[in-house]
Amino acid sequence: MPYLYEKNFELQKRLAMEKLEEALRLGLVDEDVIPLLEKLNSREEYFTTSSCSGRITVMQMPDFGDKVNARWLGKWHREIGLEEVLNAVKKHDGGMLWLMVHSPILHVASRTLEDAVRLLNVGVLSGFKNSSIKSVSHKKLVVEIHSTERLDIPLGEDGELWVGEDYLARAVEMANRQLRRAKGKLKKLEENVENL
Repeated sequence: MPYLYEKNFELQKRLAMEKLEEALRLGLVDEDVIPLLEKLNSREEYFTTSSCSGRITVMQMPDFGDKVNARWLGKWHREIGLEEVLNAVKKHDGGMLWLMVHSPILHVASRTLEDAVRLLNVGVLSGFKNSSIKSVSHKKLVVEIHSTERLDIPLGEDGELWVGEDYLARAVEMANRQLRRAKGKLKKLEENVENL
């Protein structure tokens, strides 16, 4: 007997695809993840619910770790230059200032537990070591495909910059290297999804 999430799968997929089409139309989807989304969503056993292709950010947090009330001063889904970071840093007016790299992340609903495990294994094989089955409920079965690339560099606090331009230039290069590595894994995942 199928689980409830299997019974509702087609309806949920149709609604998710409508939301994705709207996001694509509005330019809200990272361009370099679109081919992977298309491959996953073309399969009858999967649909994506959210995605990010990986990003570099300059973020201001009112208190250490308070991401709920944080404010992005700069956000890029591509490699960046020092000038872009310097311009973002100039907007800092309080709280903690961070340069961060986040790896790609995808949430993919699966028709069955077997489908979820198969996708999870492809994710791990592609280098996304932090992947897991994120949710198993009566409504949805979701795989989170997530990698280990992450960088959190404190840059200052309460309007004061703690680092000089030379250090910041090195931090930007390190952020770009981390993002390049993460984007490479995204391409590998796209290739491996074809062989699911």
